[in-house]
Order: sequence, then C-alpha cells, then structure tokens
Amino acid sequence: MNTYFYVDAFNLYYGSCRNTPYKWLDLEKMLAIIFPKNSIGKIKYYTARISPRPHDPDQPMRQEIYMRALRTIPNLEIYFGHFLTHPVFLPLVNPVPGKNPYVEVFRTEEKGSDVNLATHLLHDAYQNCFDCAIVVSGDSDLLEPVCIVKNELKKPVGVLNPQKKLCKVLIKNATFYRPLRESVLARSQFPETMTDAQGIFTKPKSW
Repeated sequence: MNTYFYVDAFNLYYGSCRNTPYKWLDLEKMLAIIFPKNSIGKIKYYTARISPRPHDPDQPMRQEIYMRALRTIPNLEIYFGHFLTHPVFLPLVNPVPGKNPYVEVFRTEEKGSDVNLATHLLHDAYQNCFDCAIVVSGDSDLLEPVCIVKNELKKPVGVLNPQKKLCKVLIKNATFYRPLRESVLARSQFPETMTDAQGIFTKPKSW
C-alpha cells in the first residue's frame, strides 16, 4: 500500500529519543522495519527551529545537523511551526506565608506542528494521495482528523505512538495502533559520518 507517514517531531523526540543514544534516528529505516509491507510514499516531518539556551547554546546547531541528515532521505519533507515564549504567573506549590503565592516565569510553547500535521493529513486524504496513512504521535489532539480520514474517507489510518503512556482514544479509533520500541530505535540509526550536496558531516558528539 502506498503509505504516507506524518511525524510529530517533538512528540517523537520527547517520547522516545531524549536522554537516549538514539537521537541520530533514520526515519526511513525505522518505518521500513516497523511496516515492511507498506510502500513509503512520503514522510512528512513537523517541527520548529529551537533557540539556544544558556545551559546549552549548541542545541540549534545539533538540530540543523540532524535536519541535514533527514534531508538525505529523498521522499522526506520538513514543515516548520514556531515557538512562542511569553511571561506567565503561576502559583507556587509551597508558598511562603505572607508572601506572594505566584511567581512569574517564561513559558515556551511549540505552535503549529499539530495543526500542520492535521491539515496535511486531511488534505492528502481528500486528494487521494495515499492508500494508507500512519501518524507518528501519541497526541490525542489528532483524534478528529484521524477519525475523519478513517470513517468518512474510508482510508486506513494507523498510529505509531512514541510516548510511554498509551493514548486510549487513539487506540480505540485508529485502524491500528503500535508502540515504538527501543529495540527498533537502536536498529534505525544513521551512519555516524554522512555526505550530502554540501559535503561531509558527522553525528553531533554529545549524541
């Protein structure tokens, strides 16, 4: 079956890759291992460019190197959302008596990726671009587009969940549902040294 894959990058990263040695993840290899009977039509990858943090100023550079590796996959497309950072007041867990029980903090939110993913899933389904869609995310916010494609357009929609926590509504409503296992991540790494049109580049040292 001609299959389109829709990858929520931050859901994947924080669910399965963060604090592991498997960040140098070859998505095409991973999906071919998990779904050997599916023909990979396109892999659509939804992310946002991160900003440097005082404790880790090299984060954007590592992300850019990884996206360079992803772009060596011929049928992969990258779509960008954005981050919003704004101050908010939040209550303290253990406020000091007589003191202000609220503290002002910066909240950073990634915006756009889930909306972009849902929009493309619906658009591609209505355009009859695929025989089957697989969403790589454990985000229950994607339930409605999954249901529309499955129930109204009669196309199978699977979910590959990178989160440790099961998503019951997606289990109930997707055509099929699979967890992403660590053993697959270990088998799905890019070579440490790679080449593209710009030249030779290597996996970030801290990864």
